[in-house]
Amino acid sequence: MTTLTRLLGTTIMGVALATGAHAEAKTDFKIAWSIYAGWMPWGYMASSGIMDRWAEKYGITVEITQINDYVESINQYTAGQFDGVTATNMDTLSIPSGSGVDTTALIVGDYSNGNDAVILKGDGDLASLAGKPVNLVELSVSHYLLARALDSVGMKESDLGGVINTSDADMVAAYATDSTQAVVTWNPLVSTIMEEPGANKLFDSSQIPGEILDLLAVNTQTLADNPDFGKAVVGAWYETMALMTSDTPEGAAARTEMAEASGTDLAGYDAQLATTAMFYDPASAVAFTQDAKLKEIMVSVANFLFDKGILGTGAPSADFVGVAYPDGGTTGDPANVMLRYDTTYMQMAADGAL
Repeated sequence: MTTLTRLLGTTIMGVALATGAHAEAKTDFKIAWSIYAGWMPWGYMASSGIMDRWAEKYGITVEITQINDYVESINQYTAGQFDGVTATNMDTLSIPSGSGVDTTALIVGDYSNGNDAVILKGDGDLASLAGKPVNLVELSVSHYLLARALDSVGMKESDLGGVINTSDADMVAAYATDSTQAVVTWNPLVSTIMEEPGANKLFDSSQIPGEILDLLAVNTQTLADNPDFGKAVVGAWYETMALMTSDTPEGAAARTEMAEASGTDLAGYDAQLATTAMFYDPASAVAFTQDAKLKEIMVSVANFLFDKGILGTGAPSADFVGVAYPDGGTTGDPANVMLRYDTTYMQMAADGAL
């Protein structure tokens, strides 16, 4: 999270609530996305016409826009400039939901299974981070991964030489400087940095499977007022998932375009997908979202956010924000549900009902 995020936190809640109160039926929608292995399909859905075809089927338009700075894309969604945004479970809980924007996880797309990593310059292990500064997107999933990594060896953030807030857009350049000793980031940046001589991966998200989820988060009221928006977006997503996994020239061409858009080649992108537990099949996404373990994950995430002081403005406890699940249960405050895992549209895709 950037300083901008923290500054916005004191004002976004009122703006967001006002925006949500005026949500209504409409025909034009906007989704923001940023570069990440599991989110490259969004750019392809736009360029290939897949999104347009599904939107036309439901008599709407859906504009998909790439934002270079990940946290800024979430800020813009939170401020009401987009109807949906690609974000992790943690960042969705802390930024829009923590700011009072009632948000639904429309698509649970994947979990990071090695895409996020702690990287040291030169030889060493996690204990070697003692006294060293670490560059990361502060208070993002990278910060969470670092905390989990340190905890695994009995260390704390206070054992480091501090954390340096660095935008994902600037991470590769920062790593190249002499002053940078360690970074925490995500793919495709991890792959790029690991090509550098002496880059040493100390810990990655495969060691905490399922904890870093990648979502399409949408405004709950907008979705409720416009179910065709949900149907069109989910239909386009799973058509793209089927294409990506097809053993066809068209599938390879689609992944090649995604690879080039992320700054690599097909082999490089396929390697990134190998460390991304993609839910290509909507039934698998539904099963994961309905699993009781998701509640445990979200409680752990909420505790981290509260400990860092970023679970909403003035949050009195880790239970400040309520999270609702497909079985009707909640974690956090049931009177302040601001994040909802809803399998309705993913189940429709699984049933062939879109």
